Amino acid sequence: MYLSRFLSLHTLWVTVSSVMQHYPSVWGHYDVCKTQIYTEEGKVWDYMACQPEARDMIKYVKVTLDPPDITCGDPPETFCAMGNPYMCNNECDASTQELAHPPELMFDLEGRHPSTFWQSTTWKDYPKPLHVNITLSWNKTIELTDNIVITFESGRPDQMILEKSLDYGRTWQPYQYYATDCLDAFHMDPKSVRDLSQHTVLEIICTEEYSTGYMTNSKIIHFEIKDRFAFFAGPRLHNMASLYGQLDTTKKLRDFFTITDLRIRLLRPATGEIYVDEQHLARYFYAISDIRVYGRCKCNLHATGCKEENKRLLCECEHNTTGPDCGKCKKNYQGRPWSPGSYLPIPKGTANICIPSISSIGTNVCDNELLHCQNGGTCINNVRCQCPPAYTGILCEKLRCEREPGGCGGRSSAPGRAGAGPGPRLLLPLLLLLAALLAARPPRAC
Repeated sequence: MYLSRFLSLHTLWVTVSSVMQHYPSVWGHYDVCKTQIYTEEGKVWDYMACQPEARDMIKYVKVTLDPPDITCGDPPETFCAMGNPYMCNNECDASTQELAHPPELMFDLEGRHPSTFWQSTTWKDYPKPLHVNITLSWNKTIELTDNIVITFESGRPDQMILEKSLDYGRTWQPYQYYATDCLDAFHMDPKSVRDLSQHTVLEIICTEEYSTGYMTNSKIIHFEIKDRFAFFAGPRLHNMASLYGQLDTTKKLRDFFTITDLRIRLLRPATGEIYVDEQHLARYFYAISDIRVYGRCKCNLHATGCKEENKRLLCECEHNTTGPDCGKCKKNYQGRPWSPGSYLPIPKGTANICIPSISSIGTNVCDNELLHCQNGGTCINNVRCQCPPAYTGILCEKLRCEREPGGCGGRSSAPGRAGAGPGPRLLLPLLLLLAALLAARPPRAC
């Protein structure tokens, strides 16, 4: 008796587990584009919103400098030591590897000795401004997921602007201003991200937090992405559901964290003093040892992978989409207008897959592998869709009540996720009920 009861419970648990495995144990990652589920009609594909993992995007960046001859070393010149601005016997020489400071040293592996860094020419043309634009380009739309971090070796600039582009460098918008004196430099009151809120998170601020001079322990500048996320997801980003909901419904917020290019505008080098010492202009220059940018390829929630091809990042699109950002439907899959995926409803989102064009449907009306039959319909011999009672049409794409007198009335056009199996809320009561029935069954006489 007990063995029989145990086997019955075991069979039930296996059944429950096989259904539960199709529900992500940790929501919010969106790391699967589709999964197979079991319905009364059999095994079908269930599509979900999906996105690539975040990664170090500096690996794929192209850097340009303006003016192009701003890097030191051609011709060779001397500059002052960073720790001692009056020790001015260091040399920058582009023709000697040990003395050269080219732009690629902004992105090399840290931890080498001596430390490596890019360096500009010195401020020898003072009082003419020493302006440098450093442009980072990806030739791909990316979504930032962590703070932008810039490490200076020359002391942090007295004045700097971080800018972004969403159209491959054709237009630019400021991200943040940095200055030792915001009011004097940019006619802005100084603020920090801590002064912002959910309602002002998109405000462009000037901060004085990152603009000290030659302090050896004050080399880093941040653009705080995570602190802005925290306004929606909480201090430790535990409530990502709230953040994803905001990103999904507020285009301006989503665009704020989206870029194709970044530009670092260096406007005045670190002086460490109110005035410039014209007798020692070799003290003043820019030097950057590291830039960190973490993010993910923007694929409009239609891909989990992003590959490099011909030195360009491309989304590995699913959901019958195509393009570098999965921004359009594939040929013959334009049965409805393209739409990005949606984070909502959490945890699986909405895939908004592209469906076949009616004109492309020939003798093979449907294909279960690609789930052409919609709303839980089942493909029969590739020639017709067997629709659930509430749906009709070649691909089960229409509500049957739309053809009935009076239409659908107050009924929702989306009664639930198509093809989904029993939800987790139904599984526990089912398990408890069956366990109780098994326990209550009288023992059989031996």
